[in-house]
Amino acid sequence: MTNDLSAEEVRALLAAASTGTAFGTNASTWVDRKRLRSTLSAVAKRKRAGELTLLGHSGAKLPASPVEARLETFPNPAPERNYRIHFETVDFTSVCPVTGQPDFARIDIDYVPDRLCVESKSLKFYLASYRNERAFNEAVTNRILDDFVKACAPREATVTAQFSARGGIALTVRAQYPDSNPKEWRSPDHRTKAAD
Repeated sequence: MTNDLSAEEVRALLAAASTGTAFGTNASTWVDRKRLRSTLSAVAKRKRAGELTLLGHSGAKLPASPVEARLETFPNPAPERNYRIHFETVDFTSVCPVTGQPDFARIDIDYVPDRLCVESKSLKFYLASYRNERAFNEAVTNRILDDFVKACAPREATVTAQFSARGGIALTVRAQYPDSNPKEWRSPDHRTKAAD
């Protein structure tokens, strides 16, 4: 079958296709470009699937902390286009570093991928790894953005964390990449500037 080609056979097919010459010595082995494209696509899919360690593995265990967690990626299927991907979860939990009480939040991640997309099961495991993490809400939100950007280098990304009310006060933290003007402070509606 064409999907069972070895790496050497794929390289030979690529070389033959690029030069327009035959592959092998038999006249029936001339390179069919459509067949080559299909074969290379199948090989690439198998390779990508081999790099994903969580997807399709029901025995995977949740990481104990964000340090142990890994955001897995796969190639963007449409890198020539700017399009948005939206993730959301209402199951996020971290721990207050002072009181030790759980902080519950809704996390929304919006991003425009460049060459890589984040695989959703790895994101689920990554976010679950915060369940015992002691950190302030602002630090958690910014770390999620930093780790996300490090994993997939998106064209742009926004992480919004809406933490449940404590003492009657709810907290929303929004972190963006790239930060267009780090010296300028902006409110969530982008209208207010802080005094210099």
